[in-house]
Amino acid sequence: MPKVSVVVPIYKVQKYIRRCIDSIVEQTFPNVEIILVNDGSPDNCGQIIDEYAKKDHRIKVVHKENGGLSDARNKGMEYVTGEYTLFVDSDDWIERNMIEELVKISLDNQADVVQSSFYYAYHDYLLYDNRYFSKNHPNKLLNNHELMYELICNEKVKNFAWGKLYKTNLIKDLQFKKGVLFEDVFWSHLVMQRVHTYVITHIPMYYYFQRSESIVFNYSLRNLDIIEGLKERHKFVEQYYPNLINESFKVILSNCLIHYNLLLLNRGIDKDGNSKKLIRSFIKLKYKEFQLAVEGNKELKIQLQFFSVHPIINICFLAIRKLFRKIKLLPQPIGLEKKNLSFKV
Repeated sequence: MPKVSVVVPIYKVQKYIRRCIDSIVEQTFPNVEIILVNDGSPDNCGQIIDEYAKKDHRIKVVHKENGGLSDARNKGMEYVTGEYTLFVDSDDWIERNMIEELVKISLDNQADVVQSSFYYAYHDYLLYDNRYFSKNHPNKLLNNHELMYELICNEKVKNFAWGKLYKTNLIKDLQFKKGVLFEDVFWSHLVMQRVHTYVITHIPMYYYFQRSESIVFNYSLRNLDIIEGLKERHKFVEQYYPNLINESFKVILSNCLIHYNLLLLNRGIDKDGNSKKLIRSFIKLKYKEFQLAVEGNKELKIQLQFFSVHPIINICFLAIRKLFRKIKLLPQPIGLEKKNLSFKV
């Protein structure tokens, strides 16, 4: 029976950490080691995880100075001894049979990585992305080229490090980039380049908790790290997957437009307008490449044309489109499957 190492980076999650650890401790798969990395958390997280370690010999506790999520994951990887590794974020939780199911799928298919579907977990409801697959669809196997295409698109294969069972020897020497947000974008493509067989199971077994105080909901200039990550990945794509260059350009353009609009909405964080200028200059510099890439994508093509005239015109287009959808002159975009909870999480 293979061993699975579960790495949990922990920082300021006193309210949620027990739910996370309990879901791992109670796994139906017996051969698990649990590596809890206290990233200098100023609350009681350190004390809580020490208590768990006293009760369960499978738990290893690491205390370190605060260095961020990447640094905590990297530190956790130093203690991994399992044939497989699973990352779980400390405010999330997993189904009790998740590890057992993912190991079985990996062994049955000789897979390097197995991806679980997940719920976006809110306090009183869950959302499941059923736009491409339903929960009863058979597992999806991807070869390396199919995998890299899906990773770049970030729809069927997400850039998230969590929720995937990795063969440890695949990732042991690949560190997360320190000091950035969206660190997974800088890391995932380097891992996936090594993958021969990738399996997606459509049964949601990971709960991705959405809390208002998380970094996703507090916009700052650091959120622009994702654009830098996508640019860095693009250089990799140019070198190793040149036939996916247009897909990469589309994702970069989409993110540039999104973050330009977010900067407009949050004027206070970009008072001198330098960040907006940099995005606009980059789009202007790469305009011909973007124009070629969005051919066939009507929405992005329109946005690029409007933005190149003036960003406000694109904002007006998006506002009008939103209004038309609201009054049902345009169809609503396909939504996610919602499941109400009888209790609050």
